[in-house]
Amino acid sequence: MSSSKKSILVSLASNCLIAIAKFIAGAITGSSAIVSEGVHSVVDMGNEIFLLYGLRRSKMPADEEFPFGHGKEIYFWSFIVAILIFASGAGVSILKGINHLIAPTPGKDLYVNYIIIGFAIIFDGTSWYISWKEFSKTKGKWGIMQAIHKSRDPSILAVFFENSADLFGLLVAFIGIFLSHVTGISYFDGLASIIIGLILCGMATLLAFKSKDLLMGESANSEIVHGIREIINSFKEIEHVNEILTMQMGLDFILVNISVDFVDSISSAEVEATIAKMDWKIKQTYPDVKRVFVEAEEWRTKDVAGSQSEAYL
Repeated sequence: MSSSKKSILVSLASNCLIAIAKFIAGAITGSSAIVSEGVHSVVDMGNEIFLLYGLRRSKMPADEEFPFGHGKEIYFWSFIVAILIFASGAGVSILKGINHLIAPTPGKDLYVNYIIIGFAIIFDGTSWYISWKEFSKTKGKWGIMQAIHKSRDPSILAVFFENSADLFGLLVAFIGIFLSHVTGISYFDGLASIIIGLILCGMATLLAFKSKDLLMGESANSEIVHGIREIINSFKEIEHVNEILTMQMGLDFILVNISVDFVDSISSAEVEATIAKMDWKIKQTYPDVKRVFVEAEEWRTKDVAGSQSEAYL
């Protein structure tokens, strides 16, 4: 099982149990913050189902209609997840909080909320820890924001963002319910619900922009591009590397287009042999590189002395 799928399944199971508990607590106590958290968990469940579907679709083989495969499916469904978090999770939470501020209702049996929040923190904390471990594998030595920028797996980011938002939301809900409890001012509960909605807005916006970049054709990480350039420069037959264009076609699919100048007095057979060697070495060094196209520009051949031609191989 892939790390992405494992993280998603754990979060799905956790959110299913937590959502039921939160709605029961919300019905008993009348707390808008705990109901908002329940909505949050339901939205997360839907998101995780979409992500699982996206992962499954992204593994479909290439065909005539999609010659480079369906890897970008996961980017599309991650974008849908971001929209759902923003519209459903954040929108409902903010609306629920505003309604509570306009027409506040005193809470009852608030200790039930504390119990549910405690259990939710345990479940969400476990889920967050697993998603953090998977995120850390892709993060490596990068900082968190740098890893988010460089990550090419939005499914891991989506689950990590969701679980982080869950924990922040539970903390806010606890503070809002506690303040309403000790002060008797129910506005704190509604304010907590609005803050939870704003947290979801932030997470959704970050995920949406990341998914948008990947859908638009974001390049491979700069470290990979730099490594490919070093491999090409290691061939004595290459005089100059004009450009290296890469595109992330899926979680484990990078497309590479290279433009190079070959040294003078090299035959077409030597050009083809060099391109084959470059292709093999690049794919061996970077397994995610699945397709390599080389434009061999303006080399002087031995067979046609004094003439100059351009080849695309």
